[in-house]
Amino acid sequence: MSKLHFDVVGAEGPKQFFARLTTETIAHAYLFTGPPGVGKKTFARRLAQSLLCEAPKDHVIGYDGTCASCKLIGKEETRHPDLLESIGALKIGEADEPMAFHEADATTSRDLVRQLSLQSYSGGFRIFVLGDVDFASPAAANALLKFFEEPPPRVVLLLTTATPSRLLATIRSRLVEVRFPSLRQAEVVEVLREKGYDQKQAQLGAALSQGSVTRALSALSEDEEQLRDQVARWFFGVVKGETPEEVWASRETLDEGLEIVKTLVRDWIALRSESGAAGIALAVDYAPKLKKLPKIDAATATNALTKIGEAQKLARTNVSPALVSELVRMSLSGTAA
Repeated sequence: MSKLHFDVVGAEGPKQFFARLTTETIAHAYLFTGPPGVGKKTFARRLAQSLLCEAPKDHVIGYDGTCASCKLIGKEETRHPDLLESIGALKIGEADEPMAFHEADATTSRDLVRQLSLQSYSGGFRIFVLGDVDFASPAAANALLKFFEEPPPRVVLLLTTATPSRLLATIRSRLVEVRFPSLRQAEVVEVLREKGYDQKQAQLGAALSQGSVTRALSALSEDEEQLRDQVARWFFGVVKGETPEEVWASRETLDEGLEIVKTLVRDWIALRSESGAAGIALAVDYAPKLKKLPKIDAATATNALTKIGEAQKLARTNVSPALVSELVRMSLSGTAA
């Protein structure tokens, strides 16, 4: 039997879950949820490769990396005709547009419906990976309902999202949800080292990552106007009672931006709580600036975190990002004045 691999860092729970499944017991659709940057899309791609790999195995996890199917699946892109991938929001699409899946500028729900009706090119599974999935309209989501209710044989959909509450309940209820936890610092270091960062950079990125490779990469970026810097500049202005220009809140960045704000508030509490018990900052690079803020009392801290939590819930709806950030600004304004 060929030596099998499954090159995914962390995700021990999901690994154990799928390691028990066989090609006969695997479901037709899964929803991978968890924070951004914890490896959901990577896991989906590696699981797809496992299902398409021609090497014999007892369960669905594992691929040999050398068979004809594996050679068509790279780390970043695929040429396998039975592995179809799409990232981001799906529109409904045109009903009479016969364009092939790989030829379209953007995948639509109707593209998927057409592709789902086709047979496997290789005689095995057809796998659809929908990363960071969202639907541009209820109609785009409803177009896939028939598949979820009456799935064709040997077809598997793997959806990933950091905001599952944005999916229609009728869609989510028909998916098997698998939760992905945040990565440990050592696991983030491992991923960053694989991406070419030296040990010192990898350790710094991991310390700032809060278990997310996405956050680690952002923190290590040389671009001065990265989201994290924009949010921090805004935060320190707001807590001093200023009304700084809000340049970070967009539909794409709002959820991550709110996580950054929440981290800074938590660090402020840890470093400057009136209880006098000094904690450890997660945003270690901003710790010196946080230590210069006045002490924060328990009631103010609790109120701020509560309001940010409420804002995060709103951010996962269709509420304007500018309105959400304004609500957070109002909850923080003047707290350090």
